[in-house]
Amino acid sequence: MLLILRSVARHIRHRVDWYIVALFTVIGVATLAPVEGAAADGVSLAVRVAVGLLFFLYGARLSPRAAYDGLRHWRLHVPILALTFAAFPLAGLAAGLLPRSVLSTELAVGVLFLTVLPSTVQSSIAFTSMARGNVAAAICSASFSTVLAVVLTPVLAVALIGQTGGGGMPIRASQLGDIALQLLAPFLAGQVARRWVTEWLGRHRALITVCDRGSILLVVYSAFSRGMTTGIWQRVSPGRLLLLAALCALLLALALQLSYGAARLIGLPYADRVTAVFCGSNKSLAGGLPMATVLFPAERVGIVVLPLMLYHTIQLVTCAWLARRWPARQSAAPSTSDDRGRGIRIRTGSSDTCG
Repeated sequence: MLLILRSVARHIRHRVDWYIVALFTVIGVATLAPVEGAAADGVSLAVRVAVGLLFFLYGARLSPRAAYDGLRHWRLHVPILALTFAAFPLAGLAAGLLPRSVLSTELAVGVLFLTVLPSTVQSSIAFTSMARGNVAAAICSASFSTVLAVVLTPVLAVALIGQTGGGGMPIRASQLGDIALQLLAPFLAGQVARRWVTEWLGRHRALITVCDRGSILLVVYSAFSRGMTTGIWQRVSPGRLLLLAALCALLLALALQLSYGAARLIGLPYADRVTAVFCGSNKSLAGGLPMATVLFPAERVGIVVLPLMLYHTIQLVTCAWLARRWPARQSAAPSTSDDRGRGIRIRTGSSDTCG
């Protein structure tokens, strides 16, 4: 019996993403014990500091050499970036045309915000590695997406959400200065400081991971605390939540099909197709939550990031399944030396990634 329990525990440990569990636990805590009054102001200040630190670390961990090397593989990166910052936003605009009985104005803003976000870094690289894809290209592509998003995501949000009025959450061009101060300035400071802090960051990766994820958990707690005090769950019924989850699943399915189809159309080998699929379909929770705190009023952040939370959970489950399934199918089929050789020469834990 003890052996069975140990086997089940090992299975759970390898299958369950404890970070997602932690995220939804924090939402539960915020629902039961939201922070209010002076304490809420203190948490808001802590969030601003945490977001600045997060983008400083992004800048410090991004290797200019890795980005430069990746530019040579433009046939892979261009379709990924076009999907991330063009096709996705168009799908978000289309979703906004749904009847308000299906998708409320606030949730439509959240879906549109989700679609203008960059690709993930950690997840894209991990899934590409699991599926025996081009890890080096995944590192570069996810890094490009993250860097461009510091500018493109706020600009797209202003252009798309701001023009539609944002359901009472308009984003104005004048906010770009605040965004640059809170996001771009720490990022550039990290790039400048990189030569002095790279070795230290490499020696303290566990601490950096705690800082990254702890910052996101703090942002989630602050956002949903504000949401509770303004009645977020009174504005989202269980039925509408299920419809939102179905819409997120549909967006992911569309992104997977488009990214794989585009990669095949331009003749990319298997390893690069894998990279295109995971980098092109994933959306960054770590990047999206801090940006939402800068772009939207504090009392609305909780409901705006709800589509992102659902999409991120669905993408993790779906992409993990695909990443485990594809190598088995590929090994059963004849492969070329090009498909086998692209490989996993760069470790995902390298200090040349952006984390």
